[in-house]
Amino acid sequence: MSLTPIRQTLIGLLSDGQFHSGEQLGEQLGISRAAVSKHMAALKELGLDLFSLTGKGYRLAFPLALYDRELLQSLAPLAPIHCFPVIDSTNQYLLERVARLQPGECCLAECQTAGRGRRGKPWVSPFGCQLLLSMYWRLEQGMAAAMGLSLAVGVAVVEALESLGYPGVELKWPNDLYYEGRKLAGILVEMSGSAGASCHLVIGVGLNLAMPSREGEKIDQAWAELRHIQPELVDRNQLAARMMVHLQRAMQTFEQHGLARFVDAWNRLDHFAGRPVRLLMGEQEIRGIARGIDDRGALRLETEEGIKFYLGGELSLRRGD
Repeated sequence: MSLTPIRQTLIGLLSDGQFHSGEQLGEQLGISRAAVSKHMAALKELGLDLFSLTGKGYRLAFPLALYDRELLQSLAPLAPIHCFPVIDSTNQYLLERVARLQPGECCLAECQTAGRGRRGKPWVSPFGCQLLLSMYWRLEQGMAAAMGLSLAVGVAVVEALESLGYPGVELKWPNDLYYEGRKLAGILVEMSGSAGASCHLVIGVGLNLAMPSREGEKIDQAWAELRHIQPELVDRNQLAARMMVHLQRAMQTFEQHGLARFVDAWNRLDHFAGRPVRLLMGEQEIRGIARGIDDRGALRLETEEGIKFYLGGELSLRRGD
């Protein structure tokens, strides 16, 4: 689904959260009311929480603060920032350009049409309802130095949210953020490089802000959104800028010290700490008590045979029955 100039203008006009009649919108855009209606239908397909009321017109369920690249760049000045209304994937945009990116360079989008989660799962991303952020970094030490990176990123994301007044967010090993037992955000780290060379990293964060119920029905697990923590959402530009700054600082720390500086914080935020869990490894299932992570980022699992350690990959951690 493309976002034409007319549809971009329509979103801008509707972003105040007030009613706008089809006649008024048509006059402002130089199109008929029937054309306005067709464009509105297209915007709904992008996931906008948009509704109409006879005699009043169209409105969004909530005001929408669209990304302002100049404002974001002033708030997070370390590296260039790219903003898109609609994109296939913010991670993919950076992955295709790693040879010419600066460490800390970021890509933001209002909507993704081909977003992906862990193990290639599709990522549901209705327009303007999530923080969709990807950041590039380069580790000169090579790919081996990236071990445990997604755990450090998780800590940085939670601390950014805490600094904006969103308490109670926890971490689920190895890639998710939880609130009250439901998934609030996911992290996807993708890397490229060769032996003896620097490692190119693209760090993706998808964070639910305020999801329309019809879009939420497409998600195949229990989910949460920032609106569940604080009904009045912080300005999205402030949120995005704070997140970028925290991620950039975390990467600077990770580059110097690896995961060690993040382990205590991660264990403090561990959603499953001290709880019975199931670890799925293909067809195999291992049960035990979650005991946090070690300095490598390996999951510590207390089993009947004692403490065992498991690194990431194709492992999936679930609540114990």
